[in-house]
Amino acid sequence: MSYETILYEVSEGIATITINRPNVMNALNLQVLRDVLAAVDAARADDAVKVVVVTGAGKAFVAGADISLMKDFGTRDGLAFGDLGHRVMAALEGLDKPVIAAVNGFALGGGTELALGCDFVYASSKAKFGQPEVNLGIIPGFGGTQRLARSVGMNKARELIYTAEIIGADEAKRIGLVSDVFEPEELMAKVRDKAKLVAGKGLVAVAAAKRVMNKGVDLSLDAALELEKQAFCALFGSKDQKEGMAAFVEKRPPKFEGR
Repeated sequence: MSYETILYEVSEGIATITINRPNVMNALNLQVLRDVLAAVDAARADDAVKVVVVTGAGKAFVAGADISLMKDFGTRDGLAFGDLGHRVMAALEGLDKPVIAAVNGFALGGGTELALGCDFVYASSKAKFGQPEVNLGIIPGFGGTQRLARSVGMNKARELIYTAEIIGADEAKRIGLVSDVFEPEELMAKVRDKAKLVAGKGLVAVAAAKRVMNKGVDLSLDAALELEKQAFCALFGSKDQKEGMAAFVEKRPPKFEGR
């Protein structure tokens, strides 16, 4: 499948989605969102894909939504744009495969929201994060008001959104938005190493863990624990569980099939 605004490649079980509008700092417009949504669908349908990495071309991850597009929006246009953005983030969260953000530069507005839609985030030391939408008279519209608070806590999320402050990679790591920070020239190699590590695990179990963690976070503790218990026992019907435990007993590396 061909894409207008992204690059999509699969290698060693890793699908890499690269936002490819470097001349405008990879700003998100309708076509970018449609292309990312299509790429997530392609990764979902491809059994060769074990892990997905999302990154940006050039000096930016995503420097925000395309303001030249949004400046003439009315409320209906805003609703359609916001709805498409929410569909993309929901697709990343709902994908039954791990998704890693490799933030190579500016991740502002929709860029921070795109990173938040991924399972975890690694950043270049030159990366910048922020939700500066109030500078434009709007608020985050692709899930930032909700996912940022769940990632860094309500008080810090309020501060970042109300002040429109831009923070560096080290501060993003300190507050829990970023898992680790690497030098720019090392970022993609480090991310691929981590992706390969995840890809070698029992991915039926990884998918179950992702589903339970995402759904359980908004439930009561009792309901979330019940969700975990049901997923835990269901995995004993998988081939991966049989292989993983047999390999452990036999002191050999497991050969998971993802079933």
